[in-house]
Amino acid sequence: MAQGTVQVTHGSASRWRRRTGEYPSLSAALAAAGDGDVLSIAPGTYRENLVLEHAVTLRGADGSAGAVRIAPADGPALTVRASAVIQDLHLEGQDAAAPAVLVEDGAPELSDLRVVTRSSAGIEVRGNGRPVVRRCTVDNPAGVAVAVLDGAGGVFEDCEVVGAGQSGVTVRGGAHPRLERCRIHHTGGPGLSVAGEGSGLEAVGCEVYEIKGTGVQVSARAAARLTDCRVHRTTSDGITLDTDAVLSLAGCDIHDVPENAVDLRARSVLTLTRTTVRRFGRNGLSVWDPGTRATAEQCEIHDSTGDYPAVWISDGATASLTGCRVHDVPDAVFVLDRGSRAEVDDSDLTQVRNTAVSVSDGAEAAVEGCRIREAGTGAWFRDHGSGGTLTDCTIDGVQTGVIVTKGADPRVERCTVTGAAESGFYVSAEGRGSFTDCRVTHGEGFGFHVLDGCRTVLTGCRTERCARGGYEFPEEGPVAHDCTSDGSGPARPGAVAPGPQPLTQTSAPRPAVAPVEPVPVVPRQEAPVGEPPASGPPGIRTAARGADEVLGALDGLVGLESVKREVRALTDMIEVGRRRQQAGLKAASVRRHLVFTGSPGTGKTTVARLYGEILASLGVLERGHLVEVSRVDLVGEHIGSTALRTQEAFDRARGGVLFIDEAYALAPEDSGRDFGREAIDTLVKLMEDHREAVVVIVAGYTAEMERFLTVNPGVASRFSRTITFGDYGPEDLLSIVGQQAEEHEYRLAPGTSEALLEYFGALTTLHRGPAFGNGRTARQTFEAMVERHAGRLARLPEADTDQLTLLFPEDLPPLPERTAAPAPG
Repeated sequence: MAQGTVQVTHGSASRWRRRTGEYPSLSAALAAAGDGDVLSIAPGTYRENLVLEHAVTLRGADGSAGAVRIAPADGPALTVRASAVIQDLHLEGQDAAAPAVLVEDGAPELSDLRVVTRSSAGIEVRGNGRPVVRRCTVDNPAGVAVAVLDGAGGVFEDCEVVGAGQSGVTVRGGAHPRLERCRIHHTGGPGLSVAGEGSGLEAVGCEVYEIKGTGVQVSARAAARLTDCRVHRTTSDGITLDTDAVLSLAGCDIHDVPENAVDLRARSVLTLTRTTVRRFGRNGLSVWDPGTRATAEQCEIHDSTGDYPAVWISDGATASLTGCRVHDVPDAVFVLDRGSRAEVDDSDLTQVRNTAVSVSDGAEAAVEGCRIREAGTGAWFRDHGSGGTLTDCTIDGVQTGVIVTKGADPRVERCTVTGAAESGFYVSAEGRGSFTDCRVTHGEGFGFHVLDGCRTVLTGCRTERCARGGYEFPEEGPVAHDCTSDGSGPARPGAVAPGPQPLTQTSAPRPAVAPVEPVPVVPRQEAPVGEPPASGPPGIRTAARGADEVLGALDGLVGLESVKREVRALTDMIEVGRRRQQAGLKAASVRRHLVFTGSPGTGKTTVARLYGEILASLGVLERGHLVEVSRVDLVGEHIGSTALRTQEAFDRARGGVLFIDEAYALAPEDSGRDFGREAIDTLVKLMEDHREAVVVIVAGYTAEMERFLTVNPGVASRFSRTITFGDYGPEDLLSIVGQQAEEHEYRLAPGTSEALLEYFGALTTLHRGPAFGNGRTARQTFEAMVERHAGRLARLPEADTDQLTLLFPEDLPPLPERTAAPAPG
C-alpha cells in the first residue's frame, strides 16, 4: 500500500493561522499543524516516525484502523508529548530497543489503535504521560505489551493484549495506571506485573488468561487493587506477592491454575473480599514468612485438582478467614511453624478428604463459630507447642472429630461432634488440651478417647448415643469435672443403667481400640525417601547432629548404594583435607558443588539436605541448612530482576546449601531472549566471589543436565562432580512401603510383601518413564492401601488390633492403565 497524503484542517478562522492544506507526508503536515488542528491521513503505509508536540487530532481518513499503517524502519512509530487525539491507526515497530508507541507527556487520547510490533514494548508511557487509551489492541511477541514507567499514569479502557513475549502489562518506577474492562492473554511472562516502591495498579472488570507464567505479580513494595477481575489458565501461580507487596482483591475469580492460586511471602499483605478461588493444583491460598498476612472475607475456595491443602500458612505468617467456604479439597487449612497463626471465623469447611484444620510445629489456630462437615478429621493439633482455640464449632460426618497428639495443647470450648465414624475427641502420644462444655452424639466409636500418658482436662462435657461408650480413659488419665454420659455403649459387668450419669473421676481401665489416625498428607514437598514425611515446606535448619550420625541416616536410606559411596568419598576427602591443614600440610582442593542427575522421587533432595548437615558437622559450612529453589524463584520478567532474585536466593543459602531443582529449565533449548541465562551467569559469578559461603547443587534429568553444563563456560568448571541417582527397583519400593507402614503403625500381613513385589514389578515394567515417581510411587501405593484398608474395616461392627494394623494383598490398588507411548518426533 503506497503512502497517501495528509489533509490538515485548522480549527480556527483566525487570520494568524495558516489555511487548510494537503501535505505529501506526515512530517510535513505535523510541521504545519498547531494546537486544535485535525490531520486526516489518507489510506496507505507511512515509513515515518510521528512526533506529536501539539494538541492536534490525528486520525485515519476513513475511520478504519487498518487503512493507515505507520511502520518506520527504526525508532518509535509514534511519540506523543502533548494532549493530542489519535484515532484509527495501525502502528508497527521494528526496533528492539524502542517502543512502538511512546507517550512522554500530556494527557492524549488514543482510541481504536492496533499496535503490531516486535519491539521492547508495544505501548510505553513515561514520566508525565497520562493518556486515556480506549479500544486499542497490542500484539508484541518480542517484548512487553504495555509498560507504564517512572511515575506515569493513565487509563486503559476496553483494551486487549493479544500476545506478548514478556509481561502483558508492566508497571514500575512509581507509575500508577488504571485498567478498565481490559483483556490480557497469551503472554510469555506475567499477565500483570507491578514492581517497585510507589508503583501501583488498579484494575476493574479485567480478564487475565492463557499466561505462560504467573497471572498477576506484585513485588518490591508495590501495591495493586483488582475488582471484579478474572485470572485463569496460567502455567504457574495465579497471583503472587513478594517483598512488602500489597494487594486487594474484591469480587474476583481465580481458577484453572496448575500451581498456587494465590501465593504471598516476605511481609506482603493481601485482602480478599467476595473472591472465588477454584480448580488449583497446589494451594488455593499460601502465606509464608514473618510479617506476611492475608485476610479473606466472604470468599470461596474449592475444587482442588491436586493433593495439597487449600489454605497453607507457614514460617511465621498469619491468615484469617471470616464467613468463607472451603470445600472439595484434600485438606482445608494447614498452619505450621512457630509464630504462624490461622484465624477462621464463621466459616464452612466441608467435603475435606483428609483434615479440615491442621496445626503443627508450634503454630496456633483460633477457630470460632465454624461448621466442619464431611471430613476425615475435623481438627488435628499435631505436636508439642501447637495449640490455639476451637470455640463454638460443629463437626459433623467425620471420621474423627478432634485429634490431639504429641504434646499439643489446644483449648476446645462449646464444640459439638455428631456422627463420627471413630472417636469424637481422641488424645494420644502425650497430648494435652482442655475440653469445656463439649458434646459428642451419635458416634460409632467413643465420645472421648484418651490414651495413657496424656494430660487432658474435661469440664462439663456430655456424650450421647456413642456406640462404644461415652468415655475411654487410662487409669492415670485425664481429669474430668461435671461430665455426663447417657450410658450408651457395649454392656459390661458393673455398667451403670442407661440415662444421664455423672462422670466425677477417671474411669477404671478396660480394653480399648484406638481410632485409626489418618495418614498425614505431605503438602508442598515430596517426603524424603526413607525419612518421616515432612510436615511443611523446606526451611532453614541448623545442623545439630554429628557427622557419624548424619552418615548413619544416609546409610539408612533405601537403595542409592552408588550415591552413598560418592558422598562418603567426598566427605572423606574433605575430612582428611581438614586434618592435613590442622597438621600444617597442604590439602587437596575439593570442589564441593555437585550435579545430581536422575528421575523424580529418587532421593535427590533428601541427600542434598544430609550433605549440608555433613558439611556443617565438619565445620565446612556454618549452618548446613537447605534452600530449595527452581526456575520460577530465580527468573524475573524484565532485565535486572533475574539477577536480583538470584542474589536473594544465594543470600538465603549463605552458610548452607542452595539446591536448584530442574536446573536445566534455566537454559531451555529454544531460549531466545529468555532471562534464565542471566540467572546462570549471576550464579556462576556468585559462586566464584563467595566460594566458601555456599554449596550449590543443581539437579534434574540426566540428559537435560548434560546440556545444562554446556550453556556457560564457567558452569562445567564449577561443577566437577556428578552423582547419578538410579531408579528404584521393586525390592527398593517394597522397602519404602515397609518403612511407611512401620512409621504409621501398620504391618504387612503374610503374603502382602510378595504381592507388593509382583505389583511393583508390573508397575516398573509397564509404567517406567520420565514421569515415574519412584519413592513417591511407593508412598502413594502405601496411602492407597491404607485408604482401601479403612474402607474394609469401616463396614465391620468391631475390629481388633490385628485387623486395624494388618495390610493384606487385597488392599493393593489396581494397576493404572498403561500410558500410551508418545508419537515419535
